[in-house]
Amino acid sequence: MTVRKGKRLAISIQEHMAIDVCPGPIRPIRQISAYFPRLSPTSSFSEPLSPNQVADASALSPGSAGHGGGAAGGSGTSGLLSPAAAAGGGSLSAMSSMDTSIEIDSCDSDDNTSLGTLEFDLLYEKATSSLHCTVLRAKGLKPMDFNGLADPYVKLHLLPGACKANKLKTKIVRNTLNPVWNETLTYCGITEEDMYRKTLRVSVCDEDKLTHNEFIGESRVALRRVKPDQTKHFNICLEHPPPLPSPTAMSTALRGISCYLREWETEQQRSLEERGRLLLCLQYLPPVDDDDGDGKVEAKEKERARGGLCVGVKRCAHLAAMDVNGYSDPYVKTYLKPDIQKKSKHKTAVLKKTLNPEFNEEFFYEISFSELATKTLEVTVWDYDLGKSNDFIGGVSLGCHSQGDTLQHWIDCLKNKGKKVERWHTLTNELPGSTTHE
Repeated sequence: MTVRKGKRLAISIQEHMAIDVCPGPIRPIRQISAYFPRLSPTSSFSEPLSPNQVADASALSPGSAGHGGGAAGGSGTSGLLSPAAAAGGGSLSAMSSMDTSIEIDSCDSDDNTSLGTLEFDLLYEKATSSLHCTVLRAKGLKPMDFNGLADPYVKLHLLPGACKANKLKTKIVRNTLNPVWNETLTYCGITEEDMYRKTLRVSVCDEDKLTHNEFIGESRVALRRVKPDQTKHFNICLEHPPPLPSPTAMSTALRGISCYLREWETEQQRSLEERGRLLLCLQYLPPVDDDDGDGKVEAKEKERARGGLCVGVKRCAHLAAMDVNGYSDPYVKTYLKPDIQKKSKHKTAVLKKTLNPEFNEEFFYEISFSELATKTLEVTVWDYDLGKSNDFIGGVSLGCHSQGDTLQHWIDCLKNKGKKVERWHTLTNELPGSTTHE
């Protein structure tokens, strides 16, 4: 074979692949996975091989291929990995890999124990739709200051969701690596759907007065692990935050996984549409007959004596931030539609710079029970802006034409006359037939 200047080196495929072209049957090319069998953890490691599997294993052995081919070739290549040897030693390799995974996930890992451990309790009260996180203590935290100590505190976030809307924070314990908090942080308006699909992020940080606060470690707990009305105790090792995937890696990872991609898009769309939670109290008051004989009714109750609907705006939680400072100045408006005379509008007071306002205001609509069945209660939440139009945060519509929890809340109100019925509602960014600007 000669090489001439200006021409590429011509190499045959046989020379390039170094294929032995000796006469004989053509054997299929074995994959590398054939030499490393994957045994499931549930399978028995001591399960004997069948005669067919032994024959196949001997055929796959590298020592059996070639001109020597006999027992000498098998003994000469005993150090190589073969399917038979891999199957015979599967128990050892599988057990070692399983032990390794258990060690990494446990608290014995050096990377985890160097950050410290955190102990806390979680309790979900189904009746009040509230999640209580009691942060107990931390041990062996990583030193963050020059004196070899730290000023740690704990932050809570609900994922997915806005950071400032659902961020809770404990007090700061000074100059210690083993802080004790014993502090309970509460999330309001947590529904059963939230408990199924949301994750609680618990992070420990070090407070610095002169510079920005430093991150020590975190842990994430799927709320589906917490059963209603049962306290669950956690004692976990802090971990480093997971790396953010690049767009190219994300698109490559999601390519061809249509089911997962569809679920991920649905989750992202749902998190974008969710604008917060609203706690409403509905009560239908039937007409009151004056049996005192004097024909006098107290002035406060005179308006409600003829019967009507009482709407109580209790509070909001996890509202979307509409201002540049990361907060909102929310207030609530209520309408009873159709409103031909434009007299059904009620409005709460404006609460400044908060994403979890408490209003505790009530509004009364004088209306008969038969007319109420044809009405729709529209409740909207707005962000007050001085000198320009107010921003629409979200709203909810309750009536006979509603769906899901809003319809059930309306039916419960009509069935239980004279009783107050409270329920949390998820605010949406669009309401059919309503305006989202003032």
